[in-house]
Amino acid sequence: MSDATLTLFAITLPGLEQTLAEEARGHGFNVTDVAPGGVTMAGDWPEVWRANLELHCATRVLVRLGSFMAFHLAQLDKRARKFPWGDVLDPSVPVRVDVATSRKSKIYHAGAATSRIETALTEAAGMQVARDAPVILKIRIEDNRVTISADTSGEPLHKRGHKEAVGKAPLRETLAAAFLLQCGFDGTQPVFDPMCGSGTFVLEAAEMAAGLQAGRARRFAFEQFAGVSAEGVAQMRTDARRRTPNVRFTGSDRDQGVIAMAQANAARAGVSDLVQFGTGNAGDASPPDGPPGIVMINPPYGARIGDKKALYPVYGRLGQVLTERFAGWRVGIVTSEPALAKTTGLPFLPDGPAIAHGGLRVRLYRTDALV
Repeated sequence: MSDATLTLFAITLPGLEQTLAEEARGHGFNVTDVAPGGVTMAGDWPEVWRANLELHCATRVLVRLGSFMAFHLAQLDKRARKFPWGDVLDPSVPVRVDVATSRKSKIYHAGAATSRIETALTEAAGMQVARDAPVILKIRIEDNRVTISADTSGEPLHKRGHKEAVGKAPLRETLAAAFLLQCGFDGTQPVFDPMCGSGTFVLEAAEMAAGLQAGRARRFAFEQFAGVSAEGVAQMRTDARRRTPNVRFTGSDRDQGVIAMAQANAARAGVSDLVQFGTGNAGDASPPDGPPGIVMINPPYGARIGDKKALYPVYGRLGQVLTERFAGWRVGIVTSEPALAKTTGLPFLPDGPAIAHGGLRVRLYRTDALV
């Protein structure tokens, strides 16, 4: 693969674009634009590898392969046949074509466009096309310009590769990382979750503080591209050095079963020495030993149990405990119900954006340090 500058687009959930941009800059990426749905970066192929390995908030990473103008299907067919697919794609690895069209283009039928590009791939480039292919091509046709990108991630990046056990309504790792960053987490503060479930907030905080690569335990689609240096990718994984934070990350839950899940997940993630999980009721929570930090909570919202009224006392008690016992701590609570958040009585900062999660729209309600 050449060392020419590429255009990367790191996708995230709508509403988290600025958070991802700040994370990417913190990792040394050249962020060139922040747009709805993600962040544009410039870099070479090793930067593509690194983005997949290191970004905790990104859902996936696309790389732009090129573009051309096409005003009708015959022209699309002709130019797709001349496109240098072999520069990036390995003919032995099947691909899938996903086409998005725009009303601003004369080519408006996604199915017909997909068929033409698939035919060009098979007949002119010797590629295999399959619906379950490990490599996905993303085609966008807008203002009659056909832009071709490749999904370099494969499975969504929240699938870290080591969290096998989950409880009810788990928070995705990418979302947990973004919410931690929005609460000001920089790896130097302890994090406590009194409703930790299978440990997502606690584990993400520990991994970020330790400088661990988010994708260190999984594979990516780009590893099946033509010309990728397996040695270079392996070296990039090896070069990542684990730090030893000066603080610990703690979680509790009243369900002993999910505590066992959290402990198993911590062991697979290699952070058992940085975290502590125990059984306890959030209504009886006390701060862990050490300096104040951040309390992160993803409590039940009521959507699944069908009775929000039963949760008002839970949120009320939670707010009382945090107010009385957690002076100096900042709080982040995730919920889809503004009324439940208000019931805590906590001095929340202005609302952040609503984020799509599990068929709901959730928000992060956060405070400054409690007094």
